[in-house]
Amino acid sequence: MTQEKLKIWIKAARPQTLPAAFVPVCVGTTLAIHDHRFSLAPTLVALICALLIQIGTNFANDYFDFKKGADTDERIGFERATAKGYISTTGMRNATIITMGLAFVLGLYLVWHAGWIIFWLGVLSLICGVLYTGGPFPLGYNGLGDLFVFIFFGIVAVMGTYYVNALQWSRSSFWASLAVGALSTNILVVNNLRDIEQDGPAGKNTLGVLFGENVLRWEYLTMLLLALAIPPHFYFRLSYNWIIFIPYISLPIAGLLVRKIWKEENKQKLNNALKQTAIFMALFGILFSVGILGDLL
Repeated sequence: MTQEKLKIWIKAARPQTLPAAFVPVCVGTTLAIHDHRFSLAPTLVALICALLIQIGTNFANDYFDFKKGADTDERIGFERATAKGYISTTGMRNATIITMGLAFVLGLYLVWHAGWIIFWLGVLSLICGVLYTGGPFPLGYNGLGDLFVFIFFGIVAVMGTYYVNALQWSRSSFWASLAVGALSTNILVVNNLRDIEQDGPAGKNTLGVLFGENVLRWEYLTMLLLALAIPPHFYFRLSYNWIIFIPYISLPIAGLLVRKIWKEENKQKLNNALKQTAIFMALFGILFSVGILGDLL
C-alpha cells in the first residue's frame, strides 16, 4: 500500500470520531481501578474492539451513504472516500466486513473471559453499527441515530468495559455512562446540524430534518448539561471526594462550543465544531477519569 493510499484509508476511518471509542473504555477502566478490579488483558482487548467497531461503523457509513445517495457533490462535511472515488464501493464494503470481523474475533476472548452476556452485547454493537446506515431500516435515516450512539457508545461501552474487568455490574458505571453517552451523542448532533440541508433531500431523516435545527441545538445543550450533572451525582450520592469536580475545568470550552452551535450560520465551519466537540469529549473523559482515581487519595 502506497503512502497516499494509506492516508486515504486513515481519513476514511475518521480519526476525529475515535474519542467516542476511547473515552468509554477509559472511564469504565478507571472505575474498575477505583474498585480494585482492574484486569489488563480484557481492558486492552476491549479498547481494540471499541476502536474497530467505531472504524467499522465509519466505513459502513461511507459505503451505505454513498449507495443511498446521501453523499453528493453538495456535501460540506469531511470528504467521503467512496463518494470521491478514492476507494471503490467493493473496497469499502470489504473494509467494513474485515474491520467488524476482527472486532468479532477479538471479542471472543472477552466472551471466554466474561461470559455470554458480552457475546450478545458485542453482536448487538456490531449489527447496529452496520444498521446505522445499512439494511432495510437504517437507524440514522429514521431518527434513531442519536439513541443508538447514546446507548452503545455510552451505556453499553462503559458498563461493558467495567464488566469485563470486574465480572459484575455497578451503579457507578451506569451513572458514568450517561455522561459519556451524552458527549458521544453531541458529536453526532454537530454532524447532523452541519448536514441538515443535504440529508433531507437524500431521505436521511435525522432529528434535525424531522424537527428542525433548533431541536439539534437544544439537544446539544441538554446532552452537555447531562454530562456536567454526573460529577455532582458522584460527589453527593456516591460519596466520591471533591476531586471528582475536576472536569469542570473544561467549562469555558463547553461555553464556547455551545455559543458556536447556536450562533454559527456557516455550516462549513461546523466541521471545526465537530472536531472540537470530539476533543472536548476526550478532555472531559480524561479529567473525569482523573477525578475518579482522585477518590483513592
